[in-house]
Amino acid sequence: MAIIDDIKRAYQQGSMLMKLIFINIGVFVLLHVVALCALLFNLQGADLLQWVELPSDWWLVLTRPWTLVTYMFAHYGLLHILFNMLWLYWLGRIFMEFFSPKQLTGLYLMGGWGGAASYLLAYNLLPYFAGSHGMLIGASASVIAIVVAVAVYAPDYKIGLLFLGEVAIKWVALITVLIAVFSLEGGNAGGNIAHIGGAIVGAWYAMSIKSGRDITRLLNAVIDAVVGIFNGRSLPRFERPVRKQASKGTSSQRQDGSHRPADTVSEEELDIILDKIKAAGYDALTDEEKDKLFKASRRRTP
Repeated sequence: MAIIDDIKRAYQQGSMLMKLIFINIGVFVLLHVVALCALLFNLQGADLLQWVELPSDWWLVLTRPWTLVTYMFAHYGLLHILFNMLWLYWLGRIFMEFFSPKQLTGLYLMGGWGGAASYLLAYNLLPYFAGSHGMLIGASASVIAIVVAVAVYAPDYKIGLLFLGEVAIKWVALITVLIAVFSLEGGNAGGNIAHIGGAIVGAWYAMSIKSGRDITRLLNAVIDAVVGIFNGRSLPRFERPVRKQASKGTSSQRQDGSHRPADTVSEEELDIILDKIKAAGYDALTDEEKDKLFKASRRRTP
């Protein structure tokens, strides 16, 4: 069908931000289509939610480990997904001004897991939740992680708000977190605790980037490896380098820079250095990384 082909094309050609939004919308539509079919055929369609929501019971989580991922891409209420996707699109575009698409994906997942961890810990350790059972669904923790990350990294970045004009993003993030804190007494206490967990991960990410580290790097490497397997690419082999002893008659080779390992910068090393510059600036590079960047640029100069 032409419509399906158009959707596939839009997904394939879209940015990582748009892919995340497409996935959320796709899961939302799928859940409602299944629920409608179940209603028409007198089936228990509502039970489908329990297979994508994150349960508060540790033992249920162990039997449904996939819910640690599915819950952050699933919504059932129209206003819920509408608000989250508008928020993700708006703040996600600002995030992409400072960071890479891979970092967006990594933080989305880590923010969701931060929300899941705080949710599970609260339900299983706090007396307030004793004897109660809950189910967590929605991308809110992931989205708030992105909001807070931008606010901590670039607190004075101005965004335009209706009736208010330009406002520093740090105030938007602060109000968002305060709403979650002050709403803990309401009926969605577990959800708001998850929001706070996502906010903590977002702040951690931004502070790590400022110190020259990227907490999403390992996760993104794992994602790349998994995607590579499904695309038919073999995993890279990491072997211990073998130190070769210098033999006689190699002094001319040592004087020729083309034979020195120090002058060779791999594409992978260069990509890591460029990602670091994009995330934290040139000053965040070590002296060794600056030297490698200089040698790589000299090698590429015609």
